[in-house]
Amino acid sequence: WHLGDEAAVKDAFSKAANVVTLDLTNNRLVPNAMEPRAAVAHYDQAEEHYTLYTTSQNPHVARLVLSAFYNIAPEHKLRVIAPDVGGGFGSKIYIYPEEMVALWASKKVGRPVKWTGDRSEAFLTDAHGRDHVSKAEMAFDKDNKILGLRVKTHANFGAYMSLFSSAVPTYLYATLLSGQYVIPAIYAEVIGVYTNTTPVDAYRGAGRPEASYLIERMMETAARQLKVDPAELRKKNFITTFPYQTPVIMAYDIGDFHASIDAAMKAIDYAGFPARKAKAKASGKLRGIGVSCYIEACGIAPSKAVGSLGAGVGLWESAEIRVNPVGTIEVLTGSHSHGQGHETTFGQIIAERLGVPISQVSIVHGDTDKVQFGMGTYGSRSLAVGGTAIVKAMEKVEAKAKKIAAHALEASESDIVIENGEFKVTGTDKSIALPMVALAAYTAHNRPDGMEPGLKETAFYDPTNFTFPAGAYICELEVDPGTGKTSFVNFVAADDFGRLINPMIVEGQVHGGLAQGIGQALLEGAVYDDTGQLVTASFMDYTMPRADDLPSFQLSHTTTLCPGNPLGVKGCGEAGAIGASAAVINAITDAIGNNKLEMPATPDRVWHAIHG
Repeated sequence: WHLGDEAAVKDAFSKAANVVTLDLTNNRLVPNAMEPRAAVAHYDQAEEHYTLYTTSQNPHVARLVLSAFYNIAPEHKLRVIAPDVGGGFGSKIYIYPEEMVALWASKKVGRPVKWTGDRSEAFLTDAHGRDHVSKAEMAFDKDNKILGLRVKTHANFGAYMSLFSSAVPTYLYATLLSGQYVIPAIYAEVIGVYTNTTPVDAYRGAGRPEASYLIERMMETAARQLKVDPAELRKKNFITTFPYQTPVIMAYDIGDFHASIDAAMKAIDYAGFPARKAKAKASGKLRGIGVSCYIEACGIAPSKAVGSLGAGVGLWESAEIRVNPVGTIEVLTGSHSHGQGHETTFGQIIAERLGVPISQVSIVHGDTDKVQFGMGTYGSRSLAVGGTAIVKAMEKVEAKAKKIAAHALEASESDIVIENGEFKVTGTDKSIALPMVALAAYTAHNRPDGMEPGLKETAFYDPTNFTFPAGAYICELEVDPGTGKTSFVNFVAADDFGRLINPMIVEGQVHGGLAQGIGQALLEGAVYDDTGQLVTASFMDYTMPRADDLPSFQLSHTTTLCPGNPLGVKGCGEAGAIGASAAVINAITDAIGNNKLEMPATPDRVWHAIHG
């Protein structure tokens, strides 16, 4: 598979004053959600109906696949419920065999059947992530401006094709190879390889961490080869005019990359680093600093775009708003929450619009018999796509409620405003509270002519573009040359997620993502032996990051409002995992003076890189 203009890249390299080359590996990861997968299946013989409780990020798609492709039952005879799910990170998007077997067994034995996976089974069977081997070349002119980029990647698919496995190292990876930079010509070639390993699929970031790691390692390597400051080389090549059409499909709508890196440099006292490095050296420690400027494509959509690339589904989202007769509000969303706090964030959107307490709002998700068809949660799409669907449905509710209020208050509909849970006539003291408007809608004694009773509306939202969160991460650390042990001094993150609905939830998402990105850089890596046996099949062998492996993060936010949705949001769920790894490896290689270091940068690997 390939993308870009090979001839243009060849021409760019022929004119280059300097060419930077790097071979690198993006190590295989095991997602390790808090809870392993589980399923409870029940067949009701009288109704000829199946119910499946399962740990899924997208229950409607699970029902669709089980019905249409595996012929378990017609859709109206199959209910899929995904209640509180202990984490997903992509590994719970897919349909796994155990769910089908449980459904089959329930009908066979005439009673409910439960299956619960243990952690070692999860290591062996749940889709893994990453696993790329790449060769990258970047051409620069005499002024250190990028002329072209050439990338060749071998992507491990594992033993079998999985749901997104062919999309991750192609359209979710190569389309982000421009990073935050003006790169006039890009050519990427991807070779998919089947191996006797667990299938590889989407895992937090899905293709974007691999692209960001490659570009940001290249930029750091180029700065060292060109003998210029890494931050200044990035700034010189930043995209500054938006919208910006990259040579690899993506059209960035808005951003301010200078603002993010300036904020990160200030927070870490970038200018003062040389003095700190010298002081550390006097103490026998090697200190390094590493920069990573990431950009990602989120809100995975629009349907027309993914359809043209061969996707089998649309990537819109649905929402339904039910205002009950006493004014309480139910929001039914096709998105799915498995730890992201949708119940709070979605509730805030409604509460803020109507000026009512958030306790008056309930969020319903994860049940195919309660919620209309929706696409679920992945790709940092919940707020940008699912939240916008909620806003669209809410606008319809508000429009109808204003008509009812205007009729009751004998005022013009255009004069009605919503404040503090009341519908008010502008410039007067006349008002009617939301519960009374809702009651009027359902009693239907006095409503505008031709209006249907009730106060319930539905919306489907299909975005016009991806969203493009971006940011700058800078890591400062020390390496003990005697042991190869890495210790963090500081880690700062400056992200642009557009509008923040709930800053605390955003910070939690960033913390989690940073932990996963740092875990990949320093600790995690799935290892198979020569016979195809997974030798890192438990937490005894596969090192997950713990609290004392991580620094205290300094987070800040710059804001450019996304023009593609009415909320102005971009998505925050994957950013930390996308940008952190390169910052850490760039810092270690800066500290030890050896650029040849692969992830995970264990003490053994670092020691050998120092003394090798």
